[in-house]
Amino acid sequence: MDPRDEVLSRLIVEPGKPARLGRRDPAWTGESGPPAGRSKQEQKARAREVLGRSIKELSEAQELLWASNTYSLLATFQAIDAAGKDGTIAHVMSGVNPQGVKVVSFKEPSREELDHDFLWRVAKALPERGRIGIFNRSHYEEVMTLRVHPDWLAAERLPPGPRGRAFWRGRFEDINAFERHLDRSGTKVVKVFLHISRSEQKRRFLARLTEPGKEWKFSAADVSERAHWDEYMRAFEDAITATSTPWAPWYVIPGDHKWAAREMVSAILVDRIQALKLGWPKVTPEMRAANDEARRLLEAEPDE
Repeated sequence: MDPRDEVLSRLIVEPGKPARLGRRDPAWTGESGPPAGRSKQEQKARAREVLGRSIKELSEAQELLWASNTYSLLATFQAIDAAGKDGTIAHVMSGVNPQGVKVVSFKEPSREELDHDFLWRVAKALPERGRIGIFNRSHYEEVMTLRVHPDWLAAERLPPGPRGRAFWRGRFEDINAFERHLDRSGTKVVKVFLHISRSEQKRRFLARLTEPGKEWKFSAADVSERAHWDEYMRAFEDAITATSTPWAPWYVIPGDHKWAAREMVSAILVDRIQALKLGWPKVTPEMRAANDEARRLLEAEPDE
């Protein structure tokens, strides 16, 4: 197997199988990771060598997606605090045409959004055909963060009823059906979970408190949420396991090394677009005749 394909195959959560986040190494070591003893620069070079994808390739894939105007790609990013979602999105999208990309960051729901079902606000933000949509957090907050803080469900004013496992299972079913509908309609869904270790999160929090210009990123509430680490890991595990499907798979990205995570995400997005087997729009005989006439008129114009 091609080394790049082997890496990506290890990242995907096989539909119907448990995510097993506890067995996935956030530092990207092991068979498909960088060998121990290499310098940071050597490890970065190895990541690019193995994954074989670049910003330029993603730019070319996006142009083809735009030109075909048949499919769209929706990439959702989920992670615990300080996992690097913002930086990964900024880096991966840095080389693509801004006209063809739509990035949406989902914060606390507004009153209007709370007056609708939990999928309403994400449905409004879906990318048009030919475009890449990026969700920085998404509808998965409803089965991840709210699983840790079930009391927040009160703001949604749902019909009365128990909020046990059957409730969350119902939400998983709703999400799977929603994403199946998107896939059938031409919106290809890929879901990225940036997986970092607890020690790396601590290091990044301390960096925000120490390095000039980074303190604004830190909130004391981040440490309060850190106290729920185990609960979050269980919520992530359950949601990813229940919603990694053939039409909308989850990729668990080892996120302790930002450079490796960014290379992996770029490779995944390129692969997902290339899997559509898109071709450039065909020029019909009528279009070619009109183009020939336009050429004749242009060439007949006197030079200035």
